[in-house]
Amino acid sequence: MTHRMSRGARVLAVSLGAGMLIPLAAAATPAAAVGTPQVSCTSEKAGLAAKLQSDITAALANRKGTIAVGLYDRTTKTSCTLRSSTAYDSASVVKVTVLATLLWDAKKHNRYLTSRETDLATDMITKSDNTATSTLWRQLGVTKVKGFLAAAGMTQTKPGADGYWGLTQITVRDEQKLLALVTAKNSVLTDNSRAYILKLMGKVVSSQRWGTPAGAPSSVAVHVKNGWLSRATHGWRVHSVGTFNGGGHDYTMTVLTHGNSTMDYGVDTIQAVAKAIHKDLVPATSSASVQRYVPTDTPKEAFPAVPATG
Repeated sequence: MTHRMSRGARVLAVSLGAGMLIPLAAAATPAAAVGTPQVSCTSEKAGLAAKLQSDITAALANRKGTIAVGLYDRTTKTSCTLRSSTAYDSASVVKVTVLATLLWDAKKHNRYLTSRETDLATDMITKSDNTATSTLWRQLGVTKVKGFLAAAGMTQTKPGADGYWGLTQITVRDEQKLLALVTAKNSVLTDNSRAYILKLMGKVVSSQRWGTPAGAPSSVAVHVKNGWLSRATHGWRVHSVGTFNGGGHDYTMTVLTHGNSTMDYGVDTIQAVAKAIHKDLVPATSSASVQRYVPTDTPKEAFPAVPATG
């Protein structure tokens, strides 16, 4: 069932999900995408790359705004990219990086998370709570965030200045690097840390399970984190990152967008791409129902007077 949001609900949603600590600007008219999106795909499975390239391109046909896509499936060594190095304001997608930094730093100091940190991390990921995120961002400081980014090889990600973590600059390439670290054994994140991140991404509240999970069959386990934010330039930023495991596949997906006229428009764009990818990778006669989003609960702190400093 599709749920539409009132204007007032959208204001609440942007404050909760975006990670921006400044007032919402009026949505701008989206600019038409420049030329036909050129999706590049490769795969070890015969015919899959061509099919994905065709279907993703079709899903993006006539969509306005600037859209970036990343896909990697370990099972078939399949990769698709579009605008992999284009920078976007992160909105709440950066919260996965914040959690990864917290766990990475705790391991460096050979300690477990405190009960307070666990509560904050849970609220930050499952509810996209801004106040919890600001608290952790302030605790870590930008230096530690940059330390994690360097260890992760996320060289295109630039932390937001002056405590504005929602304005961190991200790219598809770096988000896919992060998801790769979360979903496979590596020297940056421990197995326990990876399992914890996936556990929280798998428990995101139902109203925020839209985006990359759209069209995923019931045989596939879903882990997701979304972000949404409106500013005076580039209209709505609407992003979704997800990891998917099941049906004989193990894949990660990132879709970043800006230049959307409304949040709905951005969600529709992302979900069109996601449905094409899931259908091609894991063909199924029936897919799990996907709830888009409903008005979120009132955030604990919509627009703090003073931004968090890091």
